[in-house]
Amino acid sequence: MAAKNQKPLGTGLGLHTTATEVMEGVRLDGKTAVVTGGYSGLGIEVVKALLLAGAEVVAPARDKRKADEAFASAGLAIATVEMDLANLTSVYEAAAEIGDSHNSVDLLFNNAGVMACPETRIGPGWEYQFAVNHIGHFVFTRELMPYLLNGAGARVVTTSSVGHKRSRIRWDDIHFKKEPYDKWLAYAQSKTANALFALELNNRRDKDGVKSFSVHPGPVLTPIMRHITEEELIGMGWKQPNGKLTDEAQGFIKSPSTGAATLLWAATSPLLENRGGEYCEDCDIAAISTPEAPRWVNVAEWAVDDDDAKRLWAMTEEMILAAEA
Repeated sequence: MAAKNQKPLGTGLGLHTTATEVMEGVRLDGKTAVVTGGYSGLGIEVVKALLLAGAEVVAPARDKRKADEAFASAGLAIATVEMDLANLTSVYEAAAEIGDSHNSVDLLFNNAGVMACPETRIGPGWEYQFAVNHIGHFVFTRELMPYLLNGAGARVVTTSSVGHKRSRIRWDDIHFKKEPYDKWLAYAQSKTANALFALELNNRRDKDGVKSFSVHPGPVLTPIMRHITEEELIGMGWKQPNGKLTDEAQGFIKSPSTGAATLLWAATSPLLENRGGEYCEDCDIAAISTPEAPRWVNVAEWAVDDDDAKRLWAMTEEMILAAEA
């Protein structure tokens, strides 16, 4: 059963709305925000906007030294902690470190991720994209929950992608142990998992004052695309053989600032105060996809299905317990 509230609000914002426009008039003084993947791409745009609004920001990063250098070169004063989403021990330690220095967390951006990478196995044979994009953030959010509950109206924003429309959860072969690995199906599945996680998190914690949303930031050329070749970008219709964007791509590819806008909107918009669990895009709630919809917009019904969200949550908990046994 699809989430009932998955209907656009008609915000008047859209594809070209910038992070600055979304945050106009927003003050976050005294608030603490945690942003994974915060030192590059969309993440650093989110961090900049949060700092300008007065928030204290903590950025977990797999390479703390690299993150510190990136923030210093951008003139940003921000705390970083070491965290590798592919290593659950590292995730537990990072959450504990944040908890030791903060009584509450008001905003959590589960934004880090990997995309279309070569086949990689971690832990008990988990497929890398599903493990990093979904399981690592699942555990991180769970460990930060006591501090989110102290946040008096905290919001969790998880970065999904319209790429989810390529694959629902592969219930019988999540980790590609039966069928050959396909990097695009693996990525798509992990982004469906991000949306379902956000939905079930809201279903479980909304009554406790913690709201959760997933976000498609829009197609943006950022470092997450480092595993995608020029030939693939041409095949996707994004680039011409001469390296320039196609006319179609120019119509939908965003800058990092416009890509970050919906993440910030989902975290701060008063229009969402009485909502939760929705998949958002272009600074609004996304419509359910139809066969006629362009491939880069809307959300597939399977990514906002309450029953599948509950099923994925239970399966994820089972995976974690089995790995830690």
